[in-house]
Amino acid sequence: MQKFKSILYIFVLCFISHNVFKYIRNPIITILFPINESIWEHTKIIPTSTLIYTLIYLIKNKNLNNNFLLGNTIASIVSIFLLIIIYTPLYILFKENFIIAISVMLIVIMISQKISYFIIKKDKIKYSNFISFIIIVLIYTIFGILSYKPLKTMIFYDPLNELYGINTYILME
Repeated sequence: MQKFKSILYIFVLCFISHNVFKYIRNPIITILFPINESIWEHTKIIPTSTLIYTLIYLIKNKNLNNNFLLGNTIASIVSIFLLIIIYTPLYILFKENFIIAISVMLIVIMISQKISYFIIKKDKIKYSNFISFIIIVLIYTIFGILSYKPLKTMIFYDPLNELYGINTYILME
């Protein structure tokens, strides 16, 4: 039952995450939330929503002595790769399609949360919170670098604004 709730909460948080940059424009937000409509920027949605859910859960349950943080951190990494692997070919075939995008997002959340569940249920992994912290820092360092210095490939291209990455003037609006 808890995994169903986590999937539902993360799914709802994804909708909120998608729009944060529209209302709060600063350099930290550009690292955590999508800044444009590229495939790459959308890979931020599930990990950030998963980690927000994880923090809320840990604060509410004061459950810091198991693999919960590590499980959801690994799920965040898995979600990035799954989203790119599953969504990119569908995007090439069908272009921007809301139903496909939402369906893929839900499937990716379900798969990543299943992986998280297996990690959480394992015996306590030594230094799991420290390992999680390092992984989270690495994930968001990469997100930050690739938001400001994107590769000139299809997954980094924002078809709506016809640009790659973020233009710094967007932060000033």
